[in-house]
Amino acid sequence: MITLRNVHKSFSSQVLFEDASLQVNDGDRFALVGPNGAGKSTLFKMMLRTEEADDGDIQFKKGVVVGYLPQENPPTSEKTVVEEILDGAEDYDGRIEAEGKAILMGLGFKVDGFTRRVNTLSGGWAMRVAMAKLLLKKPDLLLLDEPTNHLDLDSLLWLEEYLQSYQGAIFVISHDRDFINKICNSIVSLQEHKLRVYHGDYEHFLAQRESEKEKIYSAWRLQQEQIAQMEDFVARNRARVSTSNRAQSMLKRLEKMERIELPAETKTVKMRFPQPSRTGTKVLELKGISKTYKVADHPDIKVYDNFDFSLERGQKMAFVGHNGAGKSTLLKMLAGVIEPDSGERVLGLNVKTGYFSQHRDGILDPRKTVLQEAMDNDRMNPELMVRTVLGTFLFPGDNVYKKTEVLSGGEKSRLMLVKLLVDPPNVILMDEPTTHLDMASVDALIAALKEFEGTLCMISHDVYFLNALADSVVHVEHGKTTVYPGNYDYFRYRQEQLAREAAGQK
Repeated sequence: MITLRNVHKSFSSQVLFEDASLQVNDGDRFALVGPNGAGKSTLFKMMLRTEEADDGDIQFKKGVVVGYLPQENPPTSEKTVVEEILDGAEDYDGRIEAEGKAILMGLGFKVDGFTRRVNTLSGGWAMRVAMAKLLLKKPDLLLLDEPTNHLDLDSLLWLEEYLQSYQGAIFVISHDRDFINKICNSIVSLQEHKLRVYHGDYEHFLAQRESEKEKIYSAWRLQQEQIAQMEDFVARNRARVSTSNRAQSMLKRLEKMERIELPAETKTVKMRFPQPSRTGTKVLELKGISKTYKVADHPDIKVYDNFDFSLERGQKMAFVGHNGAGKSTLLKMLAGVIEPDSGERVLGLNVKTGYFSQHRDGILDPRKTVLQEAMDNDRMNPELMVRTVLGTFLFPGDNVYKKTEVLSGGEKSRLMLVKLLVDPPNVILMDEPTTHLDMASVDALIAALKEFEGTLCMISHDVYFLNALADSVVHVEHGKTTVYPGNYDYFRYRQEQLAREAAGQK
């Protein structure tokens, strides 16, 4: 389908690809992994023919159709949602329209959303429109760049099921390893400016790569010992008449020896939340809460009515539910970011909350630098301490003087985490914290939150993240909550079990 041979690509002085080769065939299910900035999105653009290689050869099968979903897709179209997904559809008929609407509903749209103008949607909903339009076209090869970023869990599960039966080839960039394992059967690793295919799931890839690294390190250590012995022999015998010829010969062998190079160490985030001050048993309570949203040209939406909720010290809770159920509203009311229309929020003894918003741009001031934003709290932290923390989150040197408006999605997420670390809370409330983070940063965040002895509430579409951390799952539905002990997998099991029981009773 697409063949890359000995491809080279650089931007200014940064080398992205050097003698890189890859074969993409019909039916392949590839996940592309590598550090942020390594060139993953650039590879997709070369496969789309919107970016040219500096050297090497990229060949395309005759007539191959490649479809692309970028990470961001600003909503500019004035068409309605349905008009937009049908735009450019071949052999348009009622069947195609019905299929398109089914895809939209799978991605979380309701029927009354079909007639909305695309340019009135948020970025997340506009991305779902772009995804529906792409899936409806059924290209031979799907290139999906972080497709799960703007999905809730229900939409994510639908997308996984849809892609599992997709007839074409799939090539995905994603930080969501659970999604990767369900959709892909091979990992393409972008490392050392080359592309390497590992067959199997993500965990198998990690094990293979670790084994390879260990072999390289073992061979390097043996070679270093050999080099040291040879250099010692040359030093001791070079001046002696009887052994100078052997020493010269060994010196030539040393000069011609092909030295084993250790793989470059990938810079990763180092993260540790300070252990929090102890709170009372009851951390947060919502009592008799009501919350209604006013929507232009639509009836008011009552999310909660006379609603009670409580959170206790040390809990690690995950909020789940369909889009619009009120998960983010509940989290914001617990954090004190928004006020209820009626009722009260009761803060427990010695409680300090820290809130991580899914809308980074609404929290970070675009006029401020990274350093200014990190120091924007009441603690009066020394600048050196804050810069040290920023350095461990991959903001070294003069990078701290970047304006937040020019940061990438991953950089904004890392800066939000820095803000939590330099002004440490004992109750952390996180809304989609893994969005835009690479896998190494997600792993670092999981490890830090596992060690955190305070209280944690989270919303996430990342199943791996939820299973790693949640000790209870709160199902938010119709303005009410049901608490399930255990992780997300157990919640899904209980949901399926309850559905079977309900079906049996009918």
